[in-house]
Amino acid sequence: MAAQAGDQAPYRVALVAFPGIRAFDVSVITEVWGTDRTDRGAPAFDLRRVAADGTATVPMRGGLALQPDRPLDWLDHADLVVVPGLDDHLTPAPAPVLDALRRAHTRGTTVAALCGGAFTLAQAGLLDGRRAITHWRLTDLLRTHHPRVTVVPDALFIEDDNLWTAAGTAAGIDLCLHLVRLAHGAEAAATIARSMVTAPFRTGTQAQFIEHPTQRTDRDADALATVREHALRHLHEPLTVADLAAGAGMSPRSFARHFTAATGTTPLRWLLDQRIAAAQKLLERTDLPMPEIARRAGFGSEVTMRQHFASRLATSPRAYRAAFTTVSGTGGNSPIAR
Repeated sequence: MAAQAGDQAPYRVALVAFPGIRAFDVSVITEVWGTDRTDRGAPAFDLRRVAADGTATVPMRGGLALQPDRPLDWLDHADLVVVPGLDDHLTPAPAPVLDALRRAHTRGTTVAALCGGAFTLAQAGLLDGRRAITHWRLTDLLRTHHPRVTVVPDALFIEDDNLWTAAGTAAGIDLCLHLVRLAHGAEAAATIARSMVTAPFRTGTQAQFIEHPTQRTDRDADALATVREHALRHLHEPLTVADLAAGAGMSPRSFARHFTAATGTTPLRWLLDQRIAAAQKLLERTDLPMPEIARRAGFGSEVTMRQHFASRLATSPRAYRAAFTTVSGTGGNSPIAR
């Protein structure tokens, strides 16, 4: 679903609406794809609210209502279809909606569901034999009502056969930004995240929630935050878990335990995620040679950077640059990890 550099047509996103969808998820989808940020360098989007009856108001909880502006056949034109979560997770979706979702997936259109929207995809049979995630409190319910779905116990979002599902609430924001990142690059996702004042990069493999912190964890929080900030400013250096632990005044083993408890991921995985994100921005913003990008992002060599891009992004740095370059000839003026 990657958009090639120079594309002018707005990226078309369909928000699938029917009675019972969650207002929060509708707001997230609208905030990510329904706000014009082209003056800040973000891509142009064409977000449409699609329903079986293209004119009937869709009621939502709390006295809110959604006015659709396109019928279901607009999904034939969409680059991305997004299904909001549900207030009642067993709400049956209208048969025409399920048929339209099946047709969209058969055409190869990317289909995503936020939180309990996974139940809608499961009703359509799209998740049969595939991996999916939903809010951690709903995983047993999804297994019970849709036993052919392979329910992943703990993740923020996952993909299987171009079908994306996300855990609850904030994970929906993470998935939406990730879909922007896949289609338009890391810088576009970061621009939208800055506008929304939210984290631009949380990987789908992180834990859905963190256990209740102890007093000791609370006291360590500032130290861990300081270490992460230091690491982001020194990605070009050969940082190790021992280095980070020393900065927090902990043993490596204790540091790794507290870091995972606080962030839902390991120090090494977090560091690799940040290096990949830094390399993505450099590839998009600058015309620096590959060895220099690898150095600035902390990979040490182009070979290592290429290996990590292949394993984590299923592409190469050169292919990524070709797909997502937005600035050329900047000669390394990026502030990232000089």
